[in-house]
Amino acid sequence: MQEQEKHEDSQRDELGLKIRSNDNPYLSADIQQKQLQPRRLSSYFIVLIESGSITYNLDAQDFTLTDGHLLFAMPNQLFIPPAKTDDLKYFKLLFDENTLALLPQQFPFLVNPLNAPVIVLDNAAKDRVVQVFGILNQILYLDKQETDTEIILAYLNLLLSELNSAYFKNKEPLNSLNANLSKFIEFKLVVETSLTEQPSINAIAEKLALSTTSLYRIVKEYAGTSPKDYFINRLMAEAQRKLRYSNISIKELAYELGFNDPDYFSRLFKKSTGKSASDFSPRQDLSGK
Repeated sequence: MQEQEKHEDSQRDELGLKIRSNDNPYLSADIQQKQLQPRRLSSYFIVLIESGSITYNLDAQDFTLTDGHLLFAMPNQLFIPPAKTDDLKYFKLLFDENTLALLPQQFPFLVNPLNAPVIVLDNAAKDRVVQVFGILNQILYLDKQETDTEIILAYLNLLLSELNSAYFKNKEPLNSLNANLSKFIEFKLVVETSLTEQPSINAIAEKLALSTTSLYRIVKEYAGTSPKDYFINRLMAEAQRKLRYSNISIKELAYELGFNDPDYFSRLFKKSTGKSASDFSPRQDLSGK
């Protein structure tokens, strides 16, 4: 059984795409237990609940999912999955940046610009999404003959198109969002990729070919806060994760996050979170050891 699972994973890893469902759960007890460990995601993650109920923890926040609910997360988010319940019917999908780059279009929902990681599908959309998940599950796991990569990518593209539409449903029309939304997505990506470098807001605005006033207006529209506060909040969230799930010292953490003065970091942490950094203690090693 373990050899079969390793063979399946090696085939999918070539494309950077993995899927799990009731038809093909994790086979070995060791792998099942490992999957329950807190970890930082290295891929995009999507889980659809077809029936049943379950609660996931993403970035220290609980999300309870039931029939027709879908949770998605992006790389680098802290993810704590729950043990599967007996009555749960589900699909899970993971894919990496390289796989995403092979698709013919972009999907703004994946960076969660509206800060809503749960999508509630209506009945019609749920039926379509379940069918596409089922097809991907079939061609990746159940079919004996190998399927062309182009076909797999076509169904992945179709799935993400459905989810992108559902994410923005009943929101402002995409046509009027595109310019500002695109810049907000770029802003979020700059924050993620340069977090420990701590660039100035002026430098970020210049990189995005925006004035600081325009950047403030766009970030305020989608995040409800200023670019500076958004960056600090993201930095402090990263600090809290590291304090909770590793044995790093406060001084080491300050330097790792780009602060030259550990005392200043401690004061900023206290001001931003209302708690002292020393109040946080490691709860579980992300390595699962």
